[in-house]
Amino acid sequence: MKKKDNQNSVVAFGVHGWFHIIYMMLMFWFYVGMINDGSNNIAGKIAEHMLGSAKMAGTISTCNSIAGIIGVALFIVIGILNRRIGSRYMSGINCIIAGITYIGVLNAPNPVVYTIMMAVTCGTIMSAGYLCGGVLVANWFPKKKGIVMGYTTMGHNLATAIYVPLILFLVGRFGVTHACYPISIGCIILGIVGILFIRDTPFERGYYPDHVSKEVYDEFYDTSDGADSDKDGGWTIGKLLKCDQVWVVALVTGVFQICSVGTMSQMINRTTNGFGFSITVAASIMSACAIVGVVGSFLIGVLDQKLGTKKAMIVFGCWYACALLFNFTDTMAGFWISIVMIGIGIGGSANFTTSLPASVFGRKGFDKVNSVLFPIQGIITALTFAINGAVMNMTGGNIRYAYAIDACLALINVIVIIAFVKDHKYNADWIAEQEAKGSEEAEDFAKTI
Repeated sequence: MKKKDNQNSVVAFGVHGWFHIIYMMLMFWFYVGMINDGSNNIAGKIAEHMLGSAKMAGTISTCNSIAGIIGVALFIVIGILNRRIGSRYMSGINCIIAGITYIGVLNAPNPVVYTIMMAVTCGTIMSAGYLCGGVLVANWFPKKKGIVMGYTTMGHNLATAIYVPLILFLVGRFGVTHACYPISIGCIILGIVGILFIRDTPFERGYYPDHVSKEVYDEFYDTSDGADSDKDGGWTIGKLLKCDQVWVVALVTGVFQICSVGTMSQMINRTTNGFGFSITVAASIMSACAIVGVVGSFLIGVLDQKLGTKKAMIVFGCWYACALLFNFTDTMAGFWISIVMIGIGIGGSANFTTSLPASVFGRKGFDKVNSVLFPIQGIITALTFAINGAVMNMTGGNIRYAYAIDACLALINVIVIIAFVKDHKYNADWIAEQEAKGSEEAEDFAKTI
């Protein structure tokens, strides 16, 4: 296949393109495992070790929520550093730090130390995947960010399928305090690989964005700044904070993260306490759900690529709300239907955290945009643990009602997306392509910039 035909390909990204995709997939794997699914699915074990009772798992979830909010301060600092030294170095450094502090998470003697260690781990590994990785996606794959995020978010599903049973095995075999070492070493190695081999832009590897030819790039992309994709695109922090789309995009992507993270982080709890399965069977069900999700991530990526991010989010929101409501019925039929539907939709929310901002704001100045937008996303996402913790503390560990809350949030979010998201509004590459095709819509958008 010639590069010129790569405009419509969902697989032709070149060796270096695929290397970056796999790197980002692995960062997501560690993030979901260390912060979301892993930490919350062993919350009972952590509580038993630290507080003397597995029934204090709700306290651990609350600590995770507090840690997530504290981690936002790190998002801001890392966002500034990311713009100065680039995503290559910053993502690698974040992975190394996260690997080290994760040891402190599972060896914390009390909730205070646990929260501090979790905050640093959360802030660094989440920034590596979303903040640094988001900039890499916007730079390398500005028009194919939907399908690329479909691939990278397979790391979420693979974490659920592999990390959760792995950490359960490690905790059971070596205890909470020693279970962290294989994970930490792997994360540190990934960081070193990133520093050595990742590049901030495709131009550094002799590629053009989306692995298209020079001819296609010159005709259908905004080339006003040449190969320099690190400019601010005219944005300042003040302008971004006053821009309604920053807040709207952060809100709708963050709410979908609440729904997804809240579901998966407590799936074993819900499956055992709500439907009577053993922990072993529940872990197997969760893994099967995640394996279905690998295919689901690809399908959502294709949907994003073909329909556009905004329409794909509307479909996702309705789908995921239905899945959660099926689970809430507390029937076995509803449970099995929800497992399949949740599995297919797992990667959707993570896809949109980068895909929607990249779609609305485009490649130029994305590192500046993401340095402001991502911390807001992080604050909203962290609320999922507060919701889960509050529900468990009020119901004695029953997470069922959190699923109903998340379903309502998903449906409300769909309405907000329809009413307020303005796709492509600041996307210079999209406008350039539409102008090349003679689109009146692009001219209207161009006037708003």
